[in-house]
Amino acid sequence: MVSKKVTLVNAQGFHMRPASVFATAMGKYSSNVILKHNGNDVNAKSLLNIIAACIKCGSEVEVCCDGPDENEALAEAVQMIESGLGE
Repeated sequence: MVSKKVTLVNAQGFHMRPASVFATAMGKYSSNVILKHNGNDVNAKSLLNIIAACIKCGSEVEVCCDGPDENEALAEAVQMIESGLGE
């Protein structure tokens, strides 16, 4: 398992569009991808779970990946979050 803490810089947080883009990107990996936020584990492959987590701009999340392609999944997840999720 690999993990890294990152801060969400997207001004609107994980609203519908960036959450959808993120969940779709993580869905292509066979590894489990979890976002840890405020003591909760959020399935990063689930759009509804990401939206329900109410992750706002400036929030620190820990991205945890576990599986055969965990390093690739972590690298893409961190890059997406640090770049503002395309917004």
